[in-house]
Amino acid sequence: MIRILIADDHPVVRAGIRALLDGEDDLEVVGEAPTADEAVTLASASTPDLVLMDLQFADGPRGVEATRLIRALPSPPHVLVLTNYDTDTDILSAIEAGASGYLLKDAPPDELVAAVRAAAAGESALAPVIASRLMARMRSPQITLSSRELEVLELVAQGAGNAEIARRLHIADATVKSHLVHVFTKLGVASRTAAVNAARERGMLR
Repeated sequence: MIRILIADDHPVVRAGIRALLDGEDDLEVVGEAPTADEAVTLASASTPDLVLMDLQFADGPRGVEATRLIRALPSPPHVLVLTNYDTDTDILSAIEAGASGYLLKDAPPDELVAAVRAAAAGESALAPVIASRLMARMRSPQITLSSRELEVLELVAQGAGNAEIARRLHIADATVKSHLVHVFTKLGVASRTAAVNAARERGMLR
């Protein structure tokens, strides 16, 4: 029996996923978390085999952070991201945080069930469109930003200043400035606005 925790802030989505998974003989939903923080708490307390993790919660894009914390637990469950977002920022950040798979919410039910089984077994479970994008990145040399640089730039795009970025990512102001210098250099730009625009044109940001 594969024990599953669903982490999503939409009750209707959780109910739909639960109904789908509970219809399978080898799958059991053992909990639901409406926030990223609760997902971490329940992952520790209920010891599931797999966490189905959304990336965007009502209090912000906390799914990657929750994934990182869950994968750092003793005997951690696997994490399968199930989200609406498919930018390079989201994909790379989730995988680097330890997610075993990445699926979009418009995936067919049988594809979701198969991905759950694969991810729970520790196998890679990527939606075809995600796998194709990652393969294309590997084959075509292009500008790449680290997951932290992408996180910083995402916050810049949201209008956050350096001090707020430092606070939200728990890093020093000087570190934020250093990341931005690297981002500007890689993208060949000289301003925050130009960096955001260039990243969006390349599909790095939503």
